[in-house]
Amino acid sequence: MVSEIWTEKYRPATFTELVGQEEVVKRVESLVKTLNIPHLLFAGPAGTGKSTLALIIVKELFKQNWKENYLELNASDERGINIIREKVKNFARTKSLGPVPFKIIFLDEADALTPEAQQALRRTMENYSATCRFILSCNYSSKIIDPIQSRCAIFRFKLLEKRDISKVIQRIIETENLVINPESFEIIYECSEGDCRRAINILQSTASVSPNITPNLLSTIISGAKPKDIKIVLEYALSGDFQKSREKLLETMLRQSISGQEVIKSIQKEIWNLPIEPEIKVKLTEKTGEAEFRIVEGSDPFIQLQALLASFVLAGLGKD
Repeated sequence: MVSEIWTEKYRPATFTELVGQEEVVKRVESLVKTLNIPHLLFAGPAGTGKSTLALIIVKELFKQNWKENYLELNASDERGINIIREKVKNFARTKSLGPVPFKIIFLDEADALTPEAQQALRRTMENYSATCRFILSCNYSSKIIDPIQSRCAIFRFKLLEKRDISKVIQRIIETENLVINPESFEIIYECSEGDCRRAINILQSTASVSPNITPNLLSTIISGAKPKDIKIVLEYALSGDFQKSREKLLETMLRQSISGQEVIKSIQKEIWNLPIEPEIKVKLTEKTGEAEFRIVEGSDPFIQLQALLASFVLAGLGKD
């Protein structure tokens, strides 16, 4: 598992350094300037800056005293009602140090809290609002009960765009004296899928081998099917050559040690680059979803992938 040393090292320290969430940052910064924020709920995908923004808020409010006025809990590890009754309540009932009249509790992955714990948290938020503010972070706001959502100002984070990832990667490249070409950056961005933390970890893993970030080096670090290999598999299938398509798929899976689900994701992406009619792309996407569901439910991955290739062969022959 890759360490997150660079993730911490290059964590933004101010509102202006946080990339990709300009609208959210603008609204939050205006609240912080008043030194009086409501309870906050940050919802969105992983690696988009939710935890970082919470830290920036705390440091802007409390300056050098931020550690004494801040409690961070990961709700996926500590998700029971006792955590809310003990740790959270004990911290919330004490007064803050400094001019700001409240402390801040940050609950990361709050959607992992049990329903009972969320009900207890609702009462705690209500009873201790004078001495404590809560910042909740989650991937899916729908998993947070309505009484908590109604008590919070909700901010929705989006996946980072290419230009945002580029800013972060370029800053690291310059600081760490690395060398990277546009093709390598494209690979990092495609694999990160808008997750800044994943992009940084891929870069860190590759840089630990060599300061020259090349596509070949990245392919050895990243566990996933190469788009060009999947493209060949699908081209064989669409041309009607099921045997060659099947052999190439097996070779790709064995040589690169990738799972059926990873192949499915690569196929789904590559479908939209194929020179076929949009209607056929829609049908093949549906078939891809069915195969992925069966694999997740426990079916044999290679058998399901062969069945999927058979669908591509039929599509290439103009049959359903």
